[in-house]
Amino acid sequence: MKKTLYLQLCAAALAACLAALFAGMRGAVSAALAGAICILPSAWFALRLSLRARRSGSVSSADFFIGEFVKVATTLALLVVAVKLYAVHWPSLLFGMAIVLQASFLAFWKKS
Repeated sequence: MKKTLYLQLCAAALAACLAALFAGMRGAVSAALAGAICILPSAWFALRLSLRARRSGSVSSADFFIGEFVKVATTLALLVVAVKLYAVHWPSLLFGMAIVLQASFLAFWKKS
């Protein structure tokens, strides 16, 4: 889980740098916001699952699905808040979200 979060953090930094190069500061902030919007709920979900597994020895499928639902709902809520509070650059925001969300798949390519 840590590897996935680290990859998402690196992907968010890369997306922000690329957005700054092509869209300026507003694009960089939008891409960084997208990274935070995706990483924070994922980190909460990973922490919740690891605490459940440590406490009871295993995680039930109900815990997983409830946690995943809360993660998606939190991501959507943070996205709405970011759009309301900041004049986002939409292409950079969507680019940042796509890069960060796809970075989690890279964690499965290499076995640890």
